[in-house]
Amino acid sequence: MSDTLASSSVADYNLVSRPSEKGVAHALSLFAVWLTIAISALVFMEPAPVDLLTMGLMVLLPVVGLTRLDPKLLFGFSIWLIIFALGIVSAAVSRDAPTATVHMFVSLYLYGACFLFASFVAKNPEAHTKLILNGYLVASVGAACIGIAGYLDLFPGAFDHFTRYGRATSTFKDPNVFGPFLVCGLLTSLHLWLSKPLRAGLVLILPATLIMLGIFFSFSRGAWAAATLACSIYGFLYLVTAKKNNQRVKLIALFLLAAFVAVLSIMVALQSDKIAQMLEERAVLAQSYDTGVDGRFGGQNKAIEILIDNPLGIGALTFFRFYHPENVHNIYLNMFLSTTWLGGLLYLIVCLGTLVFGFQHALKSRKTQPLFLIVYSALAANIALGVIIDTDHWRHYYLLMGVVWGLMASDRMAPMEARRTSRILSPQLNVASIEGLSLTDTHHRGRILNRLSQPILSVPTMCRGRIVRRLQRRAKRLIVKHVTASHR
Repeated sequence: MSDTLASSSVADYNLVSRPSEKGVAHALSLFAVWLTIAISALVFMEPAPVDLLTMGLMVLLPVVGLTRLDPKLLFGFSIWLIIFALGIVSAAVSRDAPTATVHMFVSLYLYGACFLFASFVAKNPEAHTKLILNGYLVASVGAACIGIAGYLDLFPGAFDHFTRYGRATSTFKDPNVFGPFLVCGLLTSLHLWLSKPLRAGLVLILPATLIMLGIFFSFSRGAWAAATLACSIYGFLYLVTAKKNNQRVKLIALFLLAAFVAVLSIMVALQSDKIAQMLEERAVLAQSYDTGVDGRFGGQNKAIEILIDNPLGIGALTFFRFYHPENVHNIYLNMFLSTTWLGGLLYLIVCLGTLVFGFQHALKSRKTQPLFLIVYSALAANIALGVIIDTDHWRHYYLLMGVVWGLMASDRMAPMEARRTSRILSPQLNVASIEGLSLTDTHHRGRILNRLSQPILSVPTMCRGRIVRRLQRRAKRLIVKHVTASHR
């Protein structure tokens, strides 16, 4: 009787809030998030449809209650705000202040989007991350199909609308953005394959192959490098964190099969003289526009000289307008030029900090660990890509960073809350602890649980963490007291 009473009284008080009934507004909000991600590849106009939907989500999600303001996320967003403010300072001294200022306000929108998706993921990490990745996979497959159709000119006008410089751009303006965008979709398809039985996962060969062809037809050396790097990071972390050897064997088999499919697809594609010629041209490490005083590397050397003489920077978009024929093609140099020395340093700290803390987090066993490996690997590849490309206004870059931040913030609190809940409220755990101390008398065990449950029921949620040890000590004292009394 005492056991039953104790168990029921403890079970009635749950520190983890039970999910409430999902209303229409909740469901529509989640669909709006999915739709925003699913159409995120449609960026051939400014503002893009994804921008309008994202700005709507900035109002909708907090109102519906689908965000969580975690202190870690607020700290990260405050750094973005400081970088924005420093960018405005740099714009004030720019030779084209209006253009530089507009650029920084666009950056502010992207910083806000990063924080929005981070707080959205932090609210319900597993479900919301799956929602985002599912939408991202749809966007990746759709963009890859359009890019392939455009490059192969599968319908009238396809080549003119969906290629640039003879390279697939799909619905993007630049093949160097289109290719890296697909990397996260490729990892997502590989993850889905790994999470299913081998035969059931064979159906995922098609989306993975389409995405790989999209990356290939972009003929972006940066995209090829990013895809290789992301798959390498993902494979390494998966092998290290896998709990069973058969999972490691499956990953190796999958990578070998993917490599075989990729080589086979390239061999078939090389039967076309046009593709073979483009591949031969793009496979060269240094292009003609990379070298020379006016080339990419010459521009980076010039940017270093300029930023040394200008601690406040020269303002965003000023370099290629007044100092060089094209952009810096290095996001880190670009941020020093656009947001002062301090702003560039903060941006570098944000990127390196995300990589370091993210790597540490990836090695910890979490329920969302498989999902984290996807977004972290894709983000790490995009961060590395910033050495040769300006990535400061890539929408998917801030989306990935937001998801990584949200998972790190939420997963660090979830195990702590679970431990506290299990210590205080789980009757099974308490019974096991009592049995471990050789208390076999059911009557005494029930009385102890019943007495322990009474003060626990009145503990405020905010105070539960402080009294866990005190309750454990009290439990031991009660056990000793009842055991002593039973032997007299």
